[in-house]
Amino acid sequence: MKRPSHILNAASNLLGIALVIIAGLNLSHVASTNFADEIAWVAAVCLATSCLLSYLAIRHDNRADSIEKWADRIFLLGLATLVGSIIVLATTNG
Repeated sequence: MKRPSHILNAASNLLGIALVIIAGLNLSHVASTNFADEIAWVAAVCLATSCLLSYLAIRHDNRADSIEKWADRIFLLGLATLVGSIIVLATTNG
């Protein structure tokens, strides 16, 4: 029995948060003073890739397990990178 994928929902929500962080840093002109926005861009790319892979896993039943494992790994990398971006932002501007 195939269980539904929750990575797509979580990754798309976190992708939105990463893009809000990037936009906020650029609008406040803080992006030029630290590397938090570059790290957030890496997180956004990882989370977008995870969204794509999770969607493909839903659509292709024959390779769903393998694709979903990669989506999960890249999701965790994106999550860790997003947390790293927030830590860099908090330590350089706090």
